[in-house]
Amino acid sequence: MSRQLYLECYSGISGDMAVGAMLDLGADQQVLEQVLASLPLDGFTTKITTVQKSGINACDFDVILDEENHDHDMAWLFGSEAEEFRHDHEHFHDHEEHDHHHDHDHDRVGHDHEHHHDHDHHHVHRTMKEIREIIGAGQMTDGARSLALRIFEIIAQAEGQVHGKAPEEVHFHEVGAVDSIVDIVSFAVCFDNLAGSLGITDVIVPTLYEGTGTIRCQHGVIPVPVPAVTAIAVANKLRLHIMHEAGEFVTPTGAAIAAAVRTSAELPESFEVVKTGLGAGKREYKRAGVLRAMIIECE
Repeated sequence: MSRQLYLECYSGISGDMAVGAMLDLGADQQVLEQVLASLPLDGFTTKITTVQKSGINACDFDVILDEENHDHDMAWLFGSEAEEFRHDHEHFHDHEEHDHHHDHDHDRVGHDHEHHHDHDHHHVHRTMKEIREIIGAGQMTDGARSLALRIFEIIAQAEGQVHGKAPEEVHFHEVGAVDSIVDIVSFAVCFDNLAGSLGITDVIVPTLYEGTGTIRCQHGVIPVPVPAVTAIAVANKLRLHIMHEAGEFVTPTGAAIAAAVRTSAELPESFEVVKTGLGAGKREYKRAGVLRAMIIECE
């Protein structure tokens, strides 16, 4: 009997959502903390808590930066399209990636793009070479290291295509900041840990649900899905379903994670659910902002 991981991206996918879902499935938190402590990366702490999204308990993985690094609110990110959210939510922090930045709707529904004003915040720019050095210095399994690098390579390919540069020339001003590196490494470590302990043979990702409208980033106002997400979808044959909801639900980090681990887009005709994990996004939408991960078995 095969055991598979099914990622149900009904509310999109971002880096922090994916990490939360893996932790909620039972990934070893102590192993994760040891790996993060070994990275040559300063200026952050992580917090893992249980939150409620539309009344449902979910695991929230939060990267807290030591220096001021506030994300923009819904009005700045979405302009007039944010008005429908205002009566419920005065201010939202979005990160990449957190991949939703990280809800980070930018990257996040909880996602992974970081949106910062150039005149207010210092932007950390990193190349693929620097990211490889950071990940290479971390004390993690070969499987986790390989997956983390694969996720970044998928993003580099997409960003390079969007900006007309070779992947090695891409500067990760959006997804290469500290919180996104932590998200991607954390997902890789947690997934690798679960795959080994639970015997996961395949990963099924049928469809990524995405919103509509526009979002602001460092370069200006861009359409949703953002260009990096569409580039990742094209290159990796990811299926998108556009919902009638304004907002960015799929971040580049989230799309890259899905592309890196997916082995199939088709669910078996019938299966048994062995275990379920829910990863929380940072933003509040009409639908529950969670990524549901299920361990399933089938004959």
